[in-house]
Amino acid sequence: MTPPVTGLSDSLATESTPTLAKSGGCGCDSSTTVEVDERLKERIAKHPCYSEEAHHHYARMHVAVAPACNIQCNYCNRKYDCANESRPGVVSELLTPEEAAHKVLVIAGKIPQMTVLGVAGPGDPLANPEKTFRTFELIADKAPDIKLCLSTNGLMLPEYIDRIKQLNIDHVTITLNTVDPEIGAQIYSWVHYNRRRYRGVEGAKILLEKQLEGLQALREADILCKVNSVMIPGINDQHLVEVNKVIRENGAFLHNIMPLISAPEHGTHFGLTGQRGPTQKELKSVQDQCAGNMKMMRHCRQCRADAVGLLGEDRSQEFTKDKFLEMAPEYDFDKRQEVHEGIEKFREELQAAREKVTAGKTQTANNPKILVAIATKGGGLVNQHFGHAKEFQIYEVDGTEVRFISHRKVDHYCQGGYGEAATFDNIVKTIADCKAVLISKIGESPKEKLLQAGIQAVEAYDVIEKVALEFYEQWNKG
Repeated sequence: MTPPVTGLSDSLATESTPTLAKSGGCGCDSSTTVEVDERLKERIAKHPCYSEEAHHHYARMHVAVAPACNIQCNYCNRKYDCANESRPGVVSELLTPEEAAHKVLVIAGKIPQMTVLGVAGPGDPLANPEKTFRTFELIADKAPDIKLCLSTNGLMLPEYIDRIKQLNIDHVTITLNTVDPEIGAQIYSWVHYNRRRYRGVEGAKILLEKQLEGLQALREADILCKVNSVMIPGINDQHLVEVNKVIRENGAFLHNIMPLISAPEHGTHFGLTGQRGPTQKELKSVQDQCAGNMKMMRHCRQCRADAVGLLGEDRSQEFTKDKFLEMAPEYDFDKRQEVHEGIEKFREELQAAREKVTAGKTQTANNPKILVAIATKGGGLVNQHFGHAKEFQIYEVDGTEVRFISHRKVDHYCQGGYGEAATFDNIVKTIADCKAVLISKIGESPKEKLLQAGIQAVEAYDVIEKVALEFYEQWNKG
């Protein structure tokens, strides 16, 4: 089974897709429900943010056309000329709508797996409506196969819902961190609405009202909505289960609970006041509590507002303004479709391989669950050298099921000798709760050091599920 030649890494994680409920109850027979379910699968099949399965196969890009913002979050500090930080609100350079459209057409040719164009900042797209919608107009006209995406704090969403629908923007993300204005007052410094600046509970209440109104309007317009919630220990961490319940009742399709990024060097209020982010264990616990209510997104990389490529990789520095403006657009609809067909064929082969691996295995309630770390550069395969990994994907294994739960960033171990000892120690700390790391290749020295830390290195080049289940069987015997 050979991955398609695409120029990007591809990989896959199995998922199920729930039916999107309409307001007022569905009243459908089972055949209609199946039809709706299949339509939903088609809508998210090539969207790397809305589909865990697609995110290793298809790429996305963000264009930075929206600098202004109408709220100030205590976890945000926007930077417009920064190439060194990987977090929301950061870009290397701002673009005009015309420059952004040119960049999209260039990249659509260079990276034919790029299926989604998003406007996510560095401010709020709906605080910059002219630039945002002009960008979408230009792209929709010239590249009709690219999905259009919008990320917003939701304050102005009700005002622009008709425009969003008119432009066939099918996916909208709202960042909604609380459904309690008292908690909101601890998260937002101010909210600017109708030419007035509101602070404290008053501002948080206005924001929440508009967010919920916008969420309901998206449901009525049949636009898929993902809700992002930043998990802030001691402020909203215990409250996110309630947030999950409310957004589900109001029609959200997907919930993404993200860890607070609060390094002091980022210059955010929380960073400068010592507010910590959640541990991996704390984050997983809250995600697990919410998972029974609706579909959870666990593969988010908290992308920059000018990110390009697969989730987990950022090729934005290959396409800076001085470079892409000199490139002629190479958008070719037929060529792109040919690449997509190759990806879909490979996904079918991969799914068949997975089913073969799990055939005949029965669930055993007493089987312990363990974590394993995977080094992969795509294709749903264990296929990356230990020293080349920039992140490890973490899977939970119980002997019958292999379930993706998170990703963890690390620095390259292979750095020509410089800083390798410190880097290795950080890698061990990052995957310390894993029983094994599954990689295509590893040197004898790091392999022995991992074993001393209680982590077994397993070398293989095969389907992730197969390697993980084989390791589990060996581990469980031993």
